[in-house]
Amino acid sequence: MTSASELRSGKGDRDENFPVASWIIHPRHRALILAYYNFVRTADDIADHATLPGDQKLAYLDLLEAELLGKGDTQAEAVVLRRALAEAGMAPRHALDVLIAFRMDVTKLRYENWDEVIHYCRYSAMPVGRFMLDVHGESTSTWAASDPLCAALQINNHLQDCGKDFRELNRVYLPRDALAASGASVEQLGLAQSPPAMLACLQSLAVRNEALLDEGRSLTAEIRDFRLGIDVAVIQAYADRIVRLLKVRDPLRERVHLNKFELLTFSLAGMIGEVGRRAIGRKAISRPGTAHDA
Repeated sequence: MTSASELRSGKGDRDENFPVASWIIHPRHRALILAYYNFVRTADDIADHATLPGDQKLAYLDLLEAELLGKGDTQAEAVVLRRALAEAGMAPRHALDVLIAFRMDVTKLRYENWDEVIHYCRYSAMPVGRFMLDVHGESTSTWAASDPLCAALQINNHLQDCGKDFRELNRVYLPRDALAASGASVEQLGLAQSPPAMLACLQSLAVRNEALLDEGRSLTAEIRDFRLGIDVAVIQAYADRIVRLLKVRDPLRERVHLNKFELLTFSLAGMIGEVGRRAIGRKAISRPGTAHDA
């Protein structure tokens, strides 16, 4: 088999909607975080590969899992992460979880309702937040706030890329029942501009995702590590801005991403807000109770 590295899309940590192992994070954690990111990025690129047959995608994902668990040394991303986790005394559970999501990407092209999308996010996004918290030695009690934040980041991405996902992969994360409620159809995702029904669907999902973001708003106050708290505050600021854009823009017609000025502006806003909150010892924001499977 070709090395999984050769199937990478070329997308890297600087192309994400959130900072990966940014300068805010303590240097002692960055190698492990980047090893995890490169493993996840490689698996994601395999699942999204435009020409690789589905059975071969699944075979590569199985190979990455096997080598992560110590059965071979041919796939660099799996070997590097395995060694980094061993050095840190961490289990591979959060890397194994994301592989479940990428297998779903290969085999499941449609989602019936919001709950199915959240179930996908349980494996595609929530493990990333849980991993970061574990790296920093945070309590697992923080997962309850991290999970909805991570799911909302994932759904922001689904809304941003809904046209591309449909055109290039025939993959639709927009729930069928939401499309039906707005009178929209899957085929409209192939258009250059959203018809009114599709735009209504997309913007209603953005509103629902904004509420999901609010569920995770207490996370920074629950995190003990100062640097990680600042990093999460920046991510939350990015996500808040993107979801506000998705509520008023058409992702089929325009690219809904932050420009360099916005990235700087919302980075500073997130950092200053969190430093100020910690300086005055403001309490955690109360949030509605949520249940995500552990």
